[in-house]
Amino acid sequence: MVKSAPYLIIGAGIHGLSTALHLAKKLKATGKGSGADILVIDKTGIAAGASGIACGVVRNNYFQPAMRELMAHSVQHWEAHAEAFQYNPVGYMQISAESMREDVAQIHQEQAAIGYESVFIDGAKDSDTYMKGIFDDWTAQGITSVLHEKRGGFAHNAPAMYALATMAEAEGVRIQTGITVTGMKFANGANSAVTGVETDKGDIECDYLVVATGPWVRDFWHMADLPSKISIKGSDGTMHDNQSMWTFWQLEEGVLRVDPESFKTNEGKLPPVIHVDTDAPLISDVDGSTITEEMWGIYYKPDTNFGGIQGGAMPYPVNTPVDEVAIDPYGPSSPEFVSSPEFAHMWVSALAHCNARFKGTMPKYHKEASGGIGCFTADSFPVFDAMRENLYIIADSNHGYKMIGVGELVADEIIGRNSTLLEPFRFSRFAEGKLHPVSNSPYPWS
Repeated sequence: MVKSAPYLIIGAGIHGLSTALHLAKKLKATGKGSGADILVIDKTGIAAGASGIACGVVRNNYFQPAMRELMAHSVQHWEAHAEAFQYNPVGYMQISAESMREDVAQIHQEQAAIGYESVFIDGAKDSDTYMKGIFDDWTAQGITSVLHEKRGGFAHNAPAMYALATMAEAEGVRIQTGITVTGMKFANGANSAVTGVETDKGDIECDYLVVATGPWVRDFWHMADLPSKISIKGSDGTMHDNQSMWTFWQLEEGVLRVDPESFKTNEGKLPPVIHVDTDAPLISDVDGSTITEEMWGIYYKPDTNFGGIQGGAMPYPVNTPVDEVAIDPYGPSSPEFVSSPEFAHMWVSALAHCNARFKGTMPKYHKEASGGIGCFTADSFPVFDAMRENLYIIADSNHGYKMIGVGELVADEIIGRNSTLLEPFRFSRFAEGKLHPVSNSPYPWS
């Protein structure tokens, strides 16, 4: 095992591998080093965590301008290496109820302002006509707007990560797996520089440390002696003290084991990723009972990687004192990969609500290794920031997979070039009240 490296990156997922690849290129270009100066470690393996089971959706559909600009940057990276990343540029559709119509119209306007191509359909009648022009069997109710992003789509999860790892290794980056970090070492106590990490295989010294651990980020935040309780300045200027830095959400996804080729557009093409949010009553496709009369949302796509129609629904919070109890998002005691019977009933009934071809398909539902627990910051948006003197933390779970370009921006910051795209995601935003705007979406991250 390597015992030291100028640059040490923890996490062989989307952010860790992307950062390693781009940092290697930038060190070489500036004459400051090479890929051989970078070591990536992971407690399990490449794509063993959230990145390896992600649904793979790539979208720009965010109400928050900073998220939208950041995603536009990442979409360029997906497009530039589409074949290597097994990226399908089919587009993305946000199909919404009246309560979201103004928000979605604003997203369209602001996408146009940054040159991100999309079409906005306004009104119930026009929305229904537009959707039936794509799917003859479209039956969703309560829809008053459609935002059709022409870019975006989805990639195959683990294969894309292995491609990213191969590209990084071609630049000289070393990747070592099966190493569990148990602590950090510091030069002179509080707020001093990191000198290395402690692992179950021995200490590793470093000059610069990057934490890119997805849903495990809370534990590394604690290792760095950063605050689990923070102060947040509200929009009215009021300070809200003693707020939890972290919240855990259960993300449920599944697969309908039908032929992916059976879900095509009227023209016989692979459809865009479909996301529906509506307040129409959701009726069971099993027994005709009412599942909910509240706002609900689902997303779905045909995916040969999953072997059927893959997707998910709204998450729910994990009601656990997250600062006191150990949560291993992908450990033996966690509810990862476990979609509940209630989810299966809801999701398949929602599919049938949207497309008539899915009626009567409940027996074909399949639990899949997808979803899991996500670790979210206090406002559900990422923190990308340099902490202490030489510690960069990528605190992002759930947004992560689609953000393949963040590693390039982080690499820039490591070598001393601040990124304007990452500026809105600093940790200081909480105390300064520079929070991201909140939409009417039922999803906490949209």
